[in-house]
Amino acid sequence: MDSEGTARASAGEGAGRASAGEGLRFAFGTLTVLRVRLTRWDRAAGRAGMLCAPAVGVAVGAASAALGSAMLLLGSGPLLAAVASTAVPAALTRGLHLDGLADTADGLGSNKPADEALRIMKASDIGPFGVLTVVLVLLAQVAALAGLYGRGLLAGASAAVVAGAVSRLAMTLACRTGVPPARRDGLGAVVAGGVPAGAAAAVAAAVAVLAAAAGAADTVGALPGVLPGAVRGVLAVAAALAAGELLLRRCRARLGGVTGDVFGAVCETAATAALVVSALG
Repeated sequence: MDSEGTARASAGEGAGRASAGEGLRFAFGTLTVLRVRLTRWDRAAGRAGMLCAPAVGVAVGAASAALGSAMLLLGSGPLLAAVASTAVPAALTRGLHLDGLADTADGLGSNKPADEALRIMKASDIGPFGVLTVVLVLLAQVAALAGLYGRGLLAGASAAVVAGAVSRLAMTLACRTGVPPARRDGLGAVVAGGVPAGAAAAVAAAVAVLAAAAGAADTVGALPGVLPGAVRGVLAVAAALAAGELLLRRCRARLGGVTGDVFGAVCETAATAALVVSALG
């Protein structure tokens, strides 16, 4: 976010309903490194932005699929294509969600009271729980994508797009009404509890349709003995949302609410679950 946008947000400008365009700017401006000019930083913009979060995931997932597919076509092999695909979301977010995953792991793993755990999460360094969690998550993502690219280009590419979409959908659901922020400042305070449950369900249904279509396009699903692609896509969405919800509930119980770090952790957890289920076939 640029300095002018920050100043306007701090001044409390832009009260009222946010447009779809403002929601997309909020989503891309906060969830990616793209230089998007934010004109609003309030609850309305946050609500619209988090409803648009899966669209950001589709864009990031498409970029991930494009690089992985290009590497595969150039003869890199499935493993290197998987590494390239995994690197794209990290690059497009400057590691923001992975950092949130590490911080959340450190906070939860500390077994400290909520206030102390939140202080640990806000510290700039990463502890052993965070390092171990990030390493295992990245290994799982690379292994799953390598298996998928081993089946064929379309299998890996479609899974990358679905994982991108559903991981950001998990963030949308984590912002639903009734989920409180753990702090009074930061992204969590702006978006927590701001997304109506009905709107979140509608977005979830749209992502499920996208996943079914992407899975159906995967010709591997037509082979005997392999679960149909459309069913695998829907199961990947269900598993991702279930994993994200379990982590969300744990964070609410331990921290009293959500933070920007928790959103990042939910995103990476959901992406990993979606890729693993897709790889299982």
